[in-house]
Amino acid sequence: MNPRLDTVRVVEAPEGVELGLKVAGPLVRSYAFLIDFVARASIVSAASFVAILGDVGMAVILLLMFTVEWFYPVLFEVYWRGATPGKRALGLAVVRTDGTPVGWPESLLRNFLRTVDMLPVAYATGFLSCVFSRDFQRFGDRVAGTVVVHAPKRERLPELAKAQSRAPGLALTAGEQAAIVEYASRCDGWTTARANELADHLESFTEAKGTEGAKRVVGIARWLEGAQ
Repeated sequence: MNPRLDTVRVVEAPEGVELGLKVAGPLVRSYAFLIDFVARASIVSAASFVAILGDVGMAVILLLMFTVEWFYPVLFEVYWRGATPGKRALGLAVVRTDGTPVGWPESLLRNFLRTVDMLPVAYATGFLSCVFSRDFQRFGDRVAGTVVVHAPKRERLPELAKAQSRAPGLALTAGEQAAIVEYASRCDGWTTARANELADHLESFTEAKGTEGAKRVVGIARWLEGAQ
């Protein structure tokens, strides 16, 4: 297979779990951008009635335009699993290059650096950066250490349990949460022995081994997915 056509990247999460990330190309990202552009324009347009207030109204509109342009993507990426409405509609998400969820520093950096990607016109720098990047990263992504990927279908957890949802007994980092959810999304493709073997590494956390330990890991993943 031509490596330029292979968009699946295998990375190792901080917990040692391998994640398969299918990076998104510039075309599908452009479609997501257009959806978000329409959404942002609609927000500003809906508030345009304040223009009747004269200079004060125009000031409010300009402030809203600035906020929507620069903080709309940041808020959605941080609070909506890395996806703006446009990305969510096309099954995309922003993650760190190690596959863990994006946070405030990365999202702010990648989005504020759109000022560079826009140059000289029509996002030419960002487009060329994507084309000549193995992982289709625009300039902002390269600096922030992020990548846009095709997000897996999160609602499909394995049959290995229709395991009962269970809250973890302690606080989990973003990386730990991602590793647990990834385990749950892939373990139905493994043998029982392999699933149990990996779950056994979390014995100190789940307080169980073997099939019961695997069920508890999946149960925690279900809780993280919102099946509470």
